[in-house]
Amino acid sequence: MPGPQPRPNVAQIPTYVAGRPPTVRPGMTSYKLSSNENPYPPLPGVVEAAHRAVETMNRYPDMRNAALYEALAARLGVPAGHLAAGTGSVALIYQLLSAFCEPGDEVVYAWRSFEAYPIAVAAAAARSVQVPVTADGRHDLDAMLAAITPRTRCVMVCTPNNPTGPAVSQRDLDAFLDAVPEHVLAVVDEAYLEFVRMDDAVDGLATYRDRANVVLFRTFSKAYGLAGFRVGYAVAQEPVAAALRAVSLPFGVSTPAQAAAVASLEAEAALLERVDALVAERDRVGSGLRELGWDVPDAQGNFVWFGLGERTAAFASAADGLGIVVRPFAGEGARVSIGEVEANDRLLELARTFPR
Repeated sequence: MPGPQPRPNVAQIPTYVAGRPPTVRPGMTSYKLSSNENPYPPLPGVVEAAHRAVETMNRYPDMRNAALYEALAARLGVPAGHLAAGTGSVALIYQLLSAFCEPGDEVVYAWRSFEAYPIAVAAAAARSVQVPVTADGRHDLDAMLAAITPRTRCVMVCTPNNPTGPAVSQRDLDAFLDAVPEHVLAVVDEAYLEFVRMDDAVDGLATYRDRANVVLFRTFSKAYGLAGFRVGYAVAQEPVAAALRAVSLPFGVSTPAQAAAVASLEAEAALLERVDALVAERDRVGSGLRELGWDVPDAQGNFVWFGLGERTAAFASAADGLGIVVRPFAGEGARVSIGEVEANDRLLELARTFPR
């Protein structure tokens, strides 16, 4: 007699592949450049705030996230009712699709893009409509518009795009959103927004204020360096934000995580210094790669992309031999995070010696 069976869509959920840790090599410092983590330690005051919060671990977290919402509302200039927190912005993707998608509804997004998108779509029993990025790793917004059908419930724009790197301009985003039907949710995934340095960069807050169907996803994992604490948030008009809160996991964001996020917002000056340093390293690496003859996409996050095709596995293996671990996407390419200066120098050495 067969036992209980999950819904058919569960068998279709792809496995999330996390960036693996570096190989330990005697006499050599190894570096993890596979997960787009911030190489800096926590910002000033963050560890102390988290330690104080740990002292109350016998109590449940504040399910209302009151202190976090108050700090974010003040920082962003938005009503607290327009915010929804989750365990990383990835959790908010699940919450959004759970709240708004019926089985068989379509979700349109660029591909390759964030690896969690097809996982969350399948978990919601919806259907992924993947639109290939352009040759230089950009969203093909015209093709994404053409992919919208009466079954489309959501379109997602990842800017800067993970893993390829380019960001969408405000002009192009506005033209895209003008053509998206008002009943379709338009996600602007800004996990790497602090690293963007380009003309006509997207102003997510202004965009959400002008459009009832726009949802911003942001995270404390990247620029703020809280990847291990899992704190993300959405900004949306009240009905959408309320739906996200309604389907959230009760007590999902821990007390230390909330405290660390609030303390990180208070340390913005130090944050911006670190982000500027990482952007300078990113630009140094990008310039070095182009001088070596590599054609890499415009990097607006804290990572660079190598479109390697079938040579991806060999590139990842060669990187491992130099004590750096990268994130390979089989048959497509490799994403390499910007890390410590020594790690970035080893990446440039790899680029110099690896056949193009």
